[in-house]
Amino acid sequence: MDTLIPEPAERPTAVRQWLLGAALLAVGLLPAVVLGAVVLVVGLRWGPDWSLLAPLVLFWFGVTGAVARDRGPLPGRAVHPDDEPELAALVRDVADRLGFRAPLLVRIVPVVQASLGRVRVSGVRTHVLFLGLPLLRTLTEAELASVVAHELAHQRHVGSRRAGFLRYARSRLTDRLDARVRPLAPLAAPLLRASQPDFWRAETAADADAARVAGAAATAAALRRTVRLHAVFEGLGDAWLSDLAERDAWPEDFYDALDAALADPHVAHRAALAAAEEDAIDPYATADHPPEAVRLAALPALPGTGTYGGTPVTLRNAPEITRWCVHRLALQDGEDENDVEAVRLLDLPPDELRGLDDDSGTARLFKVTGHDTPEAAVRAALDTLADGTWPRLARRLEPGLRRVPRSVRAHVARTVCAAVVAGALAEVLETSGWTPATRWTDTVLTSPDGRTVDLRELLTEAVTTTDPTAVRALLPQSRPKETPA
Repeated sequence: MDTLIPEPAERPTAVRQWLLGAALLAVGLLPAVVLGAVVLVVGLRWGPDWSLLAPLVLFWFGVTGAVARDRGPLPGRAVHPDDEPELAALVRDVADRLGFRAPLLVRIVPVVQASLGRVRVSGVRTHVLFLGLPLLRTLTEAELASVVAHELAHQRHVGSRRAGFLRYARSRLTDRLDARVRPLAPLAAPLLRASQPDFWRAETAADADAARVAGAAATAAALRRTVRLHAVFEGLGDAWLSDLAERDAWPEDFYDALDAALADPHVAHRAALAAAEEDAIDPYATADHPPEAVRLAALPALPGTGTYGGTPVTLRNAPEITRWCVHRLALQDGEDENDVEAVRLLDLPPDELRGLDDDSGTARLFKVTGHDTPEAAVRAALDTLADGTWPRLARRLEPGLRRVPRSVRAHVARTVCAAVVAGALAEVLETSGWTPATRWTDTVLTSPDGRTVDLRELLTEAVTTTDPTAVRALLPQSRPKETPA
């Protein structure tokens, strides 16, 4: 089959990418170089002659350590065409449409992921397509085809050695910026910003290739659904897993619960907001993917080919694959499922299920406000909005804010403040007749008169505008004191 994809119209210059990659890597290695220089000076002044080898030893351990982290067993579960013929046929058809002729393996991973990697198999350079089980369960065939096309298209757009080197250098420097102290930030940020547009262009170009294979509608739907699914996985799924792990339990219906949560309109709306917040927080330009809105706006208006269906692809061994993935998420290496309690999330009482996502924010609010009832603590927090002292409240609620980059600190502080106060406000309102509107979160409530309010969204607006009027209107009205006869 002839390829459907034209050659890219614009490519970054090779020299520029090599130079940027070298500069990024040099900055990333700067701490090791400084340490090596200090050891060398100390060795020359007070140590024996073998101390001259210390910088080389430090550099060797740094390089071999990085290589070791990049090697090891392939993640995921292998997909054999004979076992999953429908999935294999879809991947091969997309590859043919793209003109992708290289050897290709497919592996299923437990998380929300789609990526293309390289590995040597019997000395042959082979590509590996990693597909997350949540995507395989949720996306239609057309949407999955667009995701596969997007990843395979990366081989054309960022598959060169210089692009791989640049991505590696960006990744290593990004890891350095995750530390509590970030002395490299002033040097790293300009380089990361300079190299980011190359990867953003590659992403939108791959999106365009996906639209040519599966249509713009399926590509846009896949993008939206993947972004929301990732937010739900991180927002709810991770909380379920960590909370049950503390109870020596594992959720055997984890993926069924994830699907049910994503189908809830309140959860989907909250996930969209969370994804937008994440896009907004990128102080050092470390994100290789453009924001969702940018990607959607760049999609070419192309019709679907009609080749792919409107339901998820058939997995012949779905129960076995699902169980394997849940075990990888919930059980420690070597731990047997019979050693821990099996829990069905969908069978839990709604109060208990919502409790799995409780971070005890109300207790922290009690501590920082000095009040021991939710209503008093909420009123005190709202007072800080009115008088402009809410950033101090946020810092006391989350001391780690001091380590957040200054450019996004106010944004993160608003998120912290809104989340904690919303949780306490929910407790206040439930005592006055409000009820949870969904089984998945305790901060979306329905009032006695039938209104549904997302308290997190309401508090975010209140913190942003520093106007607590709308929130105060929800609080129970103070009763006048009785006058003695």
